Amino acid sequence: MLAVTLADIRLFLHVLAATLWVGGQLTLAVLVPVLRGFDGATKVSARRFNQIAWPAYAVLLVTGVWNMLELPDDYPADAQTTLHVKLGFFLLSGLAAFLHTRATSKPALAIWGAVGALTALGALFFGVQLG
Repeated sequence: MLAVTLADIRLFLHVLAATLWVGGQLTLAVLVPVLRGFDGATKVSARRFNQIAWPAYAVLLVTGVWNMLELPDDYPADAQTTLHVKLGFFLLSGLAAFLHTRATSKPALAIWGAVGALTALGALFFGVQLG
């Protein structure tokens, strides 16, 4: 059996948080049309999801910074560019998700929800590319 390292724990926490942030958004997006049939269920579900989504986003931020602090001095330039693109998607995902929580109209909810999910997927894709 392999020894468990601090790097393993860091990566596990990062992947777990990404699973909750990205997967949760996609799951909720699929459930919303069904939940609309039950009075108030959509808002209750969204609030409940936010109780785990935002802590997951914070864990992504902390473990992401931790990951960057562990990069070697000779980290390749093309990987650095990919990392910057990933960070851009990550920040846009958080901003869009925040704007989604503040939206007051159905079009704004739909737009910011879609932007949040798509940018979360972008961050995930470029994170996998770096992995």
